[in-house]
Amino acid sequence: MINIISAQSFKAIPWKNGKGITTELAINPTGTLDNFQWRLSIATVAEDGIFSDFSGYMRNLVLIEGDSLSLTHNENKTDTLTKLLDFATFDGGCKTLGTLQNGAIKDFNIITSKSACDTRVETYPRPTHQTINFNGLVFAFSLTSDISIQKNRTDPQRVHQGDLLQLNHPDKMTLSGTDLILVFIKIINE
Repeated sequence: MINIISAQSFKAIPWKNGKGITTELAINPTGTLDNFQWRLSIATVAEDGIFSDFSGYMRNLVLIEGDSLSLTHNENKTDTLTKLLDFATFDGGCKTLGTLQNGAIKDFNIITSKSACDTRVETYPRPTHQTINFNGLVFAFSLTSDISIQKNRTDPQRVHQGDLLQLNHPDKMTLSGTDLILVFIKIINE
């Protein structure tokens, strides 16, 4: 099933730590900020600070705007995102300090329950054509172009740049786009 989530339906939600606002793109049905299986969002980080505690969850954070963000986890491991579509995967329960190197950034967040989901993130900074055949949920988001969906030899379907594409247990299809983020979520505990 193909579901196109329009940017107009995204929701502004306060951060758990109260220091900013996130734009929630999608959350599992019946999910809330305090109890969900998966959640996708976009946030602007304008100052250094400790990230919200998401104990019990894994986080994938993709740099989508700005220049360089360092993430220090539990004061001993650092991920540095320096170019568009760099991403870090880390435990949401870590004490994570975000440090800006050259001003504000914007990030794309994928937060998934460690007990309920297996998650994989792929990013493609150039034009790409990716064949999708996955028994789970697939999300696609493009920073700079429309996404084209081609199934068999049918006419391609378009997803406007800035909208989120959700595929539920998709049959084999090809997604094309530029500056593309693909998220694969397998529910392991319903």
